[in-house]
Amino acid sequence: MKTTLIKIHGRAAHAGVGARSLVTLSGKLVLTALLSACGLASAQQAKVPDTIAQRAMACAACHGKEGRATSDGYFPRIAGKPAGYLYNQLINFREGHRQYPLMTYMVAHLSDDYLMEISQYFSALHLPYPPPQAANVPPAILERGRMLVMSGDRSKSIPACIACHGQKLTGVLPAIPSLVGLPRDYLNAQFGAWKNGSRKAAAPDCMSQISKQISPDDIAAVSSWLASQPIPGDMAPSPAASIKLPIPCGSAQ
Repeated sequence: MKTTLIKIHGRAAHAGVGARSLVTLSGKLVLTALLSACGLASAQQAKVPDTIAQRAMACAACHGKEGRATSDGYFPRIAGKPAGYLYNQLINFREGHRQYPLMTYMVAHLSDDYLMEISQYFSALHLPYPPPQAANVPPAILERGRMLVMSGDRSKSIPACIACHGQKLTGVLPAIPSLVGLPRDYLNAQFGAWKNGSRKAAAPDCMSQISKQISPDDIAAVSSWLASQPIPGDMAPSPAASIKLPIPCGSAQ
């Protein structure tokens, strides 16, 4: 059988299987280049919209789609919270008053105006809540939690939660957050952060003061009761000045 040499891209190759392989490879490379060019053109045509909704999608990794979160995780819901509260927290993370490395990294170089824009975006999202978290604690603990939330404990100088967060616990404008619809673990963690000083707020820091007066058992009772409560039909925060705070609170402004 006679072997013939042919020229492919300036180099000699044996005709037959070897030549066919090189031709096939060359064709595949051309096809790949064409597909890549088409893909690049499509990507350029389908540009990602530069909107606050698109940018806020980065928050969904922890806080859930549109900031909804879940009732049994660790991360809190941010959708529908008062804009003033969300803004204060973003500032606190940026300035180191509230410590959580991932959040600090996310907001470290963002301006006040941009943080307010993010806060207003999430505050305007009034979305359905997931079902409340089941309470897996004895009834006596839940009752203790209910009593502290609704009446406080004067013997320990602990005001009722409703005295600041509103009768429905849905928060108060402009900067007091709701307490219902939050995960138990998140609530526990925030009390702990105030106790150990890793979470701070504008002076006078009322929650730091309260957290240092309440026992770990009472914290667990309050968190369990709050996390298990049904969501009110209207989760809108109460109007500003609708309550008189029992103690001075810098973060409520």
